[in-house]
Amino acid sequence: MGLLSDPNRRRALINLLTRLNAPICAVCYIAGVAWFMGLAFEPFTLRTYMSENAMGSTMVEERFPAGERALATGREFAAHKKRAGGMPVDWLVKTMQSRGLEVFTQKFSRTLPFPDENKERYMVKGTNVYGILRAPRAPRTEALVLTAPCSPGDDNNQAVGLLLGLAQYFRNQIYWAKDIIFLVNEHDLIGMQAWLEGYHHTNTTGIDWSPLQGRGGSIQAALSLELSSDIITSLDLVLEGLNGQLPNLDLANLFYAFCQKIGVTCTIQGKPCCPDHDADGNEASQRPTMGGPRAFFTCHHCWQVRTNDFSFINQILKLNNLLERLHQSYFFYLMPSLSHFVSIGYYMPAFGLLAVILLLRALDLWVQLATPPVRTEDGIADLEQSSPEVLSVLTPLVISHLTGAALYFFPIQFQATAVEHFPVSESEAVVLTAIAIYTAGLALPHNTHRLLSGEGVEQDWRVLKLIAVLYMAVLLGCTALINFSLGFILALTLVPMAAFITPHRPKVLSAFIMVILSPACTLLFLVFFFQDLQEIPVSFEDGWMLFLSVISQGILDHSLYGSLVYPLIALMVYPCWLLFWNILFWK
Repeated sequence: MGLLSDPNRRRALINLLTRLNAPICAVCYIAGVAWFMGLAFEPFTLRTYMSENAMGSTMVEERFPAGERALATGREFAAHKKRAGGMPVDWLVKTMQSRGLEVFTQKFSRTLPFPDENKERYMVKGTNVYGILRAPRAPRTEALVLTAPCSPGDDNNQAVGLLLGLAQYFRNQIYWAKDIIFLVNEHDLIGMQAWLEGYHHTNTTGIDWSPLQGRGGSIQAALSLELSSDIITSLDLVLEGLNGQLPNLDLANLFYAFCQKIGVTCTIQGKPCCPDHDADGNEASQRPTMGGPRAFFTCHHCWQVRTNDFSFINQILKLNNLLERLHQSYFFYLMPSLSHFVSIGYYMPAFGLLAVILLLRALDLWVQLATPPVRTEDGIADLEQSSPEVLSVLTPLVISHLTGAALYFFPIQFQATAVEHFPVSESEAVVLTAIAIYTAGLALPHNTHRLLSGEGVEQDWRVLKLIAVLYMAVLLGCTALINFSLGFILALTLVPMAAFITPHRPKVLSAFIMVILSPACTLLFLVFFFQDLQEIPVSFEDGWMLFLSVISQGILDHSLYGSLVYPLIALMVYPCWLLFWNILFWK
């Protein structure tokens, strides 16, 4: 405290930080990258362990004798689905009622903002069917959810059969402390979102749904079943939820512990991992690339398990023993392997080392702005260098954010006009409009200066950069707290650009570097990087088409599910990047 309270020592510290600002920033950047790469190794990685005693492996009956019956039910469901040309609602209602459940249906519909070419749909209509097994000896204030999506074709029929088999098996048990909801949802995530909105009496995505006639207690945990074969040889764990949210780590630990106990091979993100081996760099670096809204519940994707090994699903019984919501383990973590995890206390310093660069640059700019103006020989201060104009600073801020607002609103609003004047489909029109607006933002410096009454002074760009640097620090910090992977990737590319851009840098080279480090080019590079991680390399033409598809899917995910990635980029990250682009071409 004495160092900061003593004016002389404080001034000496500030002088040291400003004099060595560039070397310290370079060291912090290298240290941040090195720290992140070190997360794949001890001592940063910790072995997983169970924090919730109520989920111990000895507290449930781990037998499910009705595997063959569940498989036969799955075949029967497939036959009725084929005959009905979709989800056999009436058959599901009768089957669930025969299992002793309280059965209800929910109709929903959604018109997409533009056709989804990946799934070939525009007008979506469907029905969710769910049955509730009431807790016989409890106040019915809490519930567990078991769900199996009704997928097109022959996919996931076994999961629906397993779901109905479990309903019949659970009906004969008497020790339930929570309601159990068995849900078969149509149209994958849209149906799930409609059911969740109806269950919680909210509507944030514009889906039209009928009110639910039956409800259970407050949902404590959920398990999504996806089976692709009658024969099971391995189980895969997919953790990511909407906007980078993660389930409580104890759920993942429960999955891994039981797989070890019954001797079933388990994978994470489709990648095998050795339980006694340190996490490798590829697994850790894969983590940021897996963002995206892939599920609303914790999803345990199950591949090819032997039918008489269906007993692993009885792990859901352990959740029945919970006396309160899962809270003792982590909600913020990285999982490079099923046997190891990285807690928030270990991975946030990697981001902090990058973020401190922005604060150091802000300190340097503040000192420069606070320096007394240079006086001429006659003792008069050079006001041209010391008095920044409000209009010079405010105009780029307003125009940058108006450009971001146009990038957010116009692609969907003007798709009809684009289709009318150009030979493109609706989805192509949306993506190409977004790219056109993004590219048009590069003309911002010229448009900005035309609006100014006069030329800006030297101090103006420093004030603008001080605002932009602090803006980026807050933006990236909030993003990293919610979704570390996304925040770190943005910081990795934007921080060095923001730290060293000035109007005095070589224009052509600096502009090229800024474009390479821009959000759009970062996304393009990640598309190719992700394909390499999946060991499916693509040509530039195929990669470009995937890039366009990612943009289209990002806009759709925001409209359908409330994903925040597209509005974050359009309304905040891109305008912030434009401020630095304006500074580079400052006159």
